[in-house]
Amino acid sequence: MSFIRNILNSRSQEDGNFFLQLKEILGFKPKSKFLYITAFTHRSMNLTDEKGNAMNYERLEFVGDAILGSVIAGYLYEKVPHGDEGYLTKMRSKVVSREHLNKLGEELGLIDLVQSKIPKSNFGSNIHGNLFEALVGAIYLDRGYKACEKFVYKRVINPHVDIEALEGKVISYKSLLIEWCQKEKNTFDYQIYEDTGNDELKHFSVKLIINDKVISKARATSKKKAEEKASKRAFFALQERITKS
Repeated sequence: MSFIRNILNSRSQEDGNFFLQLKEILGFKPKSKFLYITAFTHRSMNLTDEKGNAMNYERLEFVGDAILGSVIAGYLYEKVPHGDEGYLTKMRSKVVSREHLNKLGEELGLIDLVQSKIPKSNFGSNIHGNLFEALVGAIYLDRGYKACEKFVYKRVINPHVDIEALEGKVISYKSLLIEWCQKEKNTFDYQIYEDTGNDELKHFSVKLIINDKVISKARATSKKKAEEKASKRAFFALQERITKS
């Protein structure tokens, strides 16, 4: 108990507005403050509990991911009675996509609450979504499923989930391109190489080749991002053929 008390006191002294900001985001007063401090502690702090276990948001992120998916699955099941398993799975993926969660976390200003030894300017965009999932995990463990469900409806479903709009949303242009190529028996290849530019961060470039023809090129700070960017460009270049198939 003394360990937890010290952590709480330390956080309160460092940031007196932490729990005030948190209450405004949650809409209720936390019972277990320790959970929420953990949800906003970056691994760079190198904190451990009395048993030597790492104390940061990553484990709560794991819980939040599962609970968020469960709440969204329940909503879609009730909202779209005609949807089969494949349809519901795709729709859930769109709601909990990394891009969407990053926007949610950013809108709530969750990064302002993070305790870290790394400058916040050095964080990638995924920090916003990671923190949102960690927060959902903390709510679940603090208040239970119903309170967590209420929060997800308030912050995710009611303001952001539009079934018709989601049906037309593409969450992975790469998956869409590959599916189309396989259906049409087109050959495809993502040729990736490390970019030797003068950027501070390492970049990767990619050429997307379909039927031995270069359809698009792109570069980004990761192979995955470069592939997705090239796929998106290829989709719009081939959109008429893809939509007709």
